[in-house]
Amino acid sequence: MTRETMEIIGIIAGCCTTASFIPQAVRTWRTKSVDDISLRMYLLLCLGVILWLVYGYLVGSIAVVFANSITLILAASILFMKLRYRKVSSKSLDRNP
Repeated sequence: MTRETMEIIGIIAGCCTTASFIPQAVRTWRTKSVDDISLRMYLLLCLGVILWLVYGYLVGSIAVVFANSITLILAASILFMKLRYRKVSSKSLDRNP
């Protein structure tokens, strides 16, 4: 198998796994509901994705860099919404008896 074929497989795999974050990001953005999202999980995920980006850059893998760049954007946006909207959720709960 050639290096080019392996990169194509990697890009397709990266697109599939990265796309799995889109429904969560869209749902969180629309509903602003973050109660069921784990802060620790997304912190750890973002750290892992950053390390994968560094690894992909060091080994020169376009597939790893491309997929993890998009994944980082999506995961970091969910993490941002978790931090931003959890305060809104807490205030809403305080108002309702």
